Amino acid sequence: MIPLKSRDEISLMRASGRLLARCMREVLAHAKPGVSTLELDIIADEFLRSRGAVPSFKDYPGGDGCRPFPGSICTSLNSVVVHGVPDRSLLKSGDVLSIDMGAILDGWHSDMARTVVIGGSGSPDVERLLAVTREAFYAGMLKARPGNRLRDISRAVQEVLKGGSLGIVTQLVGHGIGTEMHEEPEVPNYVFRGPNPRLQAGMVLAIEPMSTLGRGRVVWKDESDWPVTTADGTMAAHYENTVAVLEDGPEILTSTGDDEEV
Repeated sequence: MIPLKSRDEISLMRASGRLLARCMREVLAHAKPGVSTLELDIIADEFLRSRGAVPSFKDYPGGDGCRPFPGSICTSLNSVVVHGVPDRSLLKSGDVLSIDMGAILDGWHSDMARTVVIGGSGSPDVERLLAVTREAFYAGMLKARPGNRLRDISRAVQEVLKGGSLGIVTQLVGHGIGTEMHEEPEVPNYVFRGPNPRLQAGMVLAIEPMSTLGRGRVVWKDESDWPVTTADGTMAAHYENTVAVLEDGPEILTSTGDDEEV
């Protein structure tokens, strides 16, 4: 069953999302050559806890013998698509870094991800990877309105990614979100088969295109650990926001509330 949120509950999720967006902005400002991903993790953890929130990912339980997630954010480098574990290795110019983070504020989750090139711009292919993945999010987000169906979001994302000649990650999906990080429904980034619920006001979804410069297939190199990598070693990107389905259309909750995009 897909839980619907009241206006008051969405207001609480908006507060969580705005705090998380400010945290993302702070972390991205420190993502420079010579900085470790562990340092970024510490910055995010301290930012959220000092403002009364808890990082959603810290100690998140793993499945099939996988340890609880050890970081407060996911820092996925280059061919790592998602769930990269922060460590002491230093970022280098040209690295492609995806940062995925979540916050719990007053019992409500928010979730977002961004991918950047460390030290400036990347190759034309990398710039295309980042730009098209972002565009795919917005195409899907615009379909998150009452009366549409879940597959409308997925189709919009797929069309943009395919149009940009990117590989679509089909083994990982978006999700509903609320008092739990992962709620119903799953939100695939491709046209899927199976139940296709109609969207209703009060749904809140984490829409998160994940794409690659290769074929899109991913692997878990070590089933007892977290990182998910591209099977062909190509670069990957991830762009995510928490989106509320409202009567008058979608709202990105993981926004700072000003005119500047994180």
